[in-house]
Amino acid sequence: MAAKLTRPHSLRERLSATFSSHPNELIALFSRYVHQGKGMLQRHQLLAEFDALIAADKEKYAPFEDILRAAQEAIVLPPWVALAIRPRPGVWDYIRVNVSELAVGELSVSEYLEFKEQLVDGHTNSNFVLELDFEPFNASFPRPSMSKSIGNGVQFLNRHLSSKLFQDKESLYPLLNFLKAHNHKGTTMMLNDRIQSLRGLQSALRKAEEYQMSFPQDTPYSEFNHRFQELGLEKGWGDTAKRVLDTIHLLLDLLEAPDPANLEKFLGTIPMTFNVVILSPHGYFAQSNVLGYPDTGGQVVYILDQVRALENEMLLRIKQQGLDITPKILIVTRLLPDAVGTTCGQRLEKVIGTEHTDILRVPFRTENGILRKWISRFDVWPFLETYTEDVANEIMREMQAKPDLIIGNYSDGNLVATLLAHKLGVTQCTIAHALEKTKYPNSDIYLDKFDSQYHFSCQFTADLIAMNHTDFIITSTFQEIAGSKDTVGQYESHIAFTPPGLYRVVHGIDVFDPKFNIVSQMNRVRNGELYRYICDTKGVFVQPAFYEAFGLTVIESMTCGLPTIATCHGGPAEIIVDGVSGLHIDPYHSNKADDPDWCLWILEVREQPREA
Repeated sequence: MAAKLTRPHSLRERLSATFSSHPNELIALFSRYVHQGKGMLQRHQLLAEFDALIAADKEKYAPFEDILRAAQEAIVLPPWVALAIRPRPGVWDYIRVNVSELAVGELSVSEYLEFKEQLVDGHTNSNFVLELDFEPFNASFPRPSMSKSIGNGVQFLNRHLSSKLFQDKESLYPLLNFLKAHNHKGTTMMLNDRIQSLRGLQSALRKAEEYQMSFPQDTPYSEFNHRFQELGLEKGWGDTAKRVLDTIHLLLDLLEAPDPANLEKFLGTIPMTFNVVILSPHGYFAQSNVLGYPDTGGQVVYILDQVRALENEMLLRIKQQGLDITPKILIVTRLLPDAVGTTCGQRLEKVIGTEHTDILRVPFRTENGILRKWISRFDVWPFLETYTEDVANEIMREMQAKPDLIIGNYSDGNLVATLLAHKLGVTQCTIAHALEKTKYPNSDIYLDKFDSQYHFSCQFTADLIAMNHTDFIITSTFQEIAGSKDTVGQYESHIAFTPPGLYRVVHGIDVFDPKFNIVSQMNRVRNGELYRYICDTKGVFVQPAFYEAFGLTVIESMTCGLPTIATCHGGPAEIIVDGVSGLHIDPYHSNKADDPDWCLWILEVREQPREA
């Protein structure tokens, strides 16, 4: 007899069934939660109570334990306990248990957040709370559903688009129109007006392919430029006969049978990025004598390393595309007239090791004039709209054109990038570096404790606006986006949250959004001598943060052979193989730091240093 098909049980049904089969034990467990009084319990606290109460014969509680291990927090408002359940990265469910009546009910996101707001004295549940839901704005945009696709947005979109092109060849017309309209400062590239249809494009490409066969592979484009123009093809196909022919073959293959690999390769050959603006307003941004100053550190190092690599890549691609165009990169930061001993008061500064990259400094202004002194990154928000207008004018003055790409860094840079990209109509990229909501646990629900000092009401709002407006988001690890099986990612923590009295975010970001892309850190190791000195003197590098977005210092210390212990929350969870290349520490269980196995591992590394 064929097996009977049954629908999967809901979370509420599974929990109710467990209560029915083991009522005494689960009532005792939830009573322990309730007896702790009104408040919030984290995952490790929930599991500690479970392990303490049910020490033996755990197998019969396995279904409930699976649910509990997926819980990230519990809100206790006696006799109620509400749980936020995360069965897998990016997927959340919410339930509420009445311990007195053994009643289990499912909650919507809004209902759960409303329940959570009752933790904060003075915030009553009003019918007039502003709810933010960004999901409808992206409802028509394709997105993956599998966790393994998170952070691989470009690959997913290439698969989706190639599938669409394969099923409907008429969908190739937007590509044709783009190639015809593509230009740089009024100079046409790729196709001219001689080509008016897909049939005409294919015919021109075949003629160009046949014509190219008579040239040696290293023939420069200039020797057949005029013939190509007659066929309807302009500069941008390549600098030599071989490279031009390769590009033609890619497009012919794409027109005949679209596939993701060819689509990605062809789009990668189209010359599109010549002018880039990188925004990093806060701190002291300079090439020397600033590290260690307030709000000045890894972000400065990261950007200076990246612009050198970016310029080299742009120059190489422009040459290979057969173009005579000079790229321009501007790092835009704040001008600090009173920053004595640094170049932070200098409007324009060439980046060492580059030919076409400058630091452009623009001051903060008020109605009383220029703000001369440094202010904390948490206090910049009132100045950013005026700053954006000034930056737009300065960029146009330096570039004599709109940028092709604007890259924001950190919350303030990402907000300015959003305003600029919207104003100028150009592509936007954001890099978080750190999202403060994750660095300061419960800073949303207990906003009143933080806002006077850190102004998180502004920062959380800026982060939401930027991450939803941007075209793509660059991250270093999967952890940064969607965490792991047991930990919540930085961006994932913005899916749903509530700063009471401000607004209620029922859908802030979708970690499955294809705008998320993971780009591995490839820059050279810095400060090697410092780490080597610590290693030679039998030291240990410890990074016990509650959350570390990436972990550049962790990589640096491991590369130098230094015994490395780092938080298990965030990037280091991916970087370190626990007990092999380093050790994980849970800052919520610091008492485990005296584990004798740790001491043995450290001694072993000291005796036989290794590279991670």
